[in-house]
Amino acid sequence: MHKIRFITLLFLWLFSVGCEEFLEKEPLGLITEGVFPSNSPDAVLATNGIYNMLREWRFHVGFPIFDIMSDESSKGSNPGDAIQIGAFNDFSFQPEENTIANYYGTLYQAVRRANTVIENVPSIDMDPALRDRLVAEARFLRALTYFSLVRSFGDVPLVTTTGPEFKLPRTDKSVIYDQIIIPDLEFAIAILPEKSEYPSSELGRATRGAGKALLARISLFTNDFQNAETYALEVVNSGEYQLDDDFQSMFRPEGEQGSGSVFEISAIAGVGFQEGGAQYGNTQGTRGSPNKGWGFNRPSFELIKFFGDEDPRLDATVIFLGETLDGIQILGDPGTPDTTYAIGSSSEIVEIEAYNEKVWVPGTSPLDSWGSNIRMIRYADVLLMAAEALNENGKSAEALPYLNMVRARARAGNPLILLDITETSQALLRDIILEERHAELALESHRFFDLIRTGRAHEILGVYGFIAGKHELLPIPQSEIDLSEGTLIQNPNW
Repeated sequence: MHKIRFITLLFLWLFSVGCEEFLEKEPLGLITEGVFPSNSPDAVLATNGIYNMLREWRFHVGFPIFDIMSDESSKGSNPGDAIQIGAFNDFSFQPEENTIANYYGTLYQAVRRANTVIENVPSIDMDPALRDRLVAEARFLRALTYFSLVRSFGDVPLVTTTGPEFKLPRTDKSVIYDQIIIPDLEFAIAILPEKSEYPSSELGRATRGAGKALLARISLFTNDFQNAETYALEVVNSGEYQLDDDFQSMFRPEGEQGSGSVFEISAIAGVGFQEGGAQYGNTQGTRGSPNKGWGFNRPSFELIKFFGDEDPRLDATVIFLGETLDGIQILGDPGTPDTTYAIGSSSEIVEIEAYNEKVWVPGTSPLDSWGSNIRMIRYADVLLMAAEALNENGKSAEALPYLNMVRARARAGNPLILLDITETSQALLRDIILEERHAELALESHRFFDLIRTGRAHEILGVYGFIAGKHELLPIPQSEIDLSEGTLIQNPNW
């Protein structure tokens, strides 16, 4: 599949990035905010600049802390590296943590880039269809970013212009949903093309299906199960997507931007961020031999035990030492020790050196890992969202085909394992669907939020230090509170 390459565009407060396949364009140099964007090429570059933020390391927190905060993984890496990230293992992190501040600030940088397009592109004299599509893409990306903000921090400042007031108070998240996130996605859905209507060189752009899938995800998070059902089923019934033939191929180069991908951030191996690479996979890549990255987000022993010996997805999710991938033997890092103790125990092995196979790409150097595409919305997730929404709406029997489609693909042709689910008790099926999400979407930063939205976080994560009424949200960065001189109020119990 084609990959997205970006070319840096600098101007006062924002560098936008063009794309070799989105648009071949030489850098335009320093451009003042007052004149950019002013024409059709500028409009495309400004829109591409929002996508570029999605490859930015800090847009995804840098270290995948939401996996580390769940029961699916731990910090990993060498104990002496990025010690502060270990605080997300046991929920001892504080509002002063730079990782949180960087994440918060980067999300708002993406919001500002989106606002630049939304505010300025409609007045440009250019092809109307392209103009409308670019604005729709910007509004999709703004909704995606604001959802990350409210899901992570709760009430946050609402910024809808490129020239906001300096000190903005927090806005109730329900207002942000009603005034920005949902209207932005409804606008995007009305304008954006389907995935099949883009040429291969444009894959990676927002689509109508991505907008509906994101609305389904948001609806589940806000317990709006009727809309979750509606939007998820519209994606399913669109005929635009299908599950890859096998689970592992979804995460391999041949699966990039494929039929099982609803929204995916492309990246280029062998180059840094400004040339099109994404450090997301490098942060989690194998340490030692081969040296593919930093080794963070180590799959937990609890996750390995959860899969058991029956589910083939274990081998496609976790890299174990001694196995061979693409002809490369994984030997690991002597400086990344196993841990042989558990809470309340001195004998059970609870952590072994292992890595996230979902970010593996062929090659042996760290820069190879910069080519790992980031799968933001997968079709399997949409199927499971449809199943969950149908079950919550009292249609348990109708939920089963979508759940079983995911299980059928996962069993890899073995009819004796992962048998079809026939349970129609709403309560029991609710648990089964959550467990299926745990297996299918492991290490993709879904588990923590699934536990939060279903009210099970304390039950599952309390043993790791999760405190109900506090850790459902990250703290507002202390640096932001200080800058606001009291305008911003901290989240409860921080």
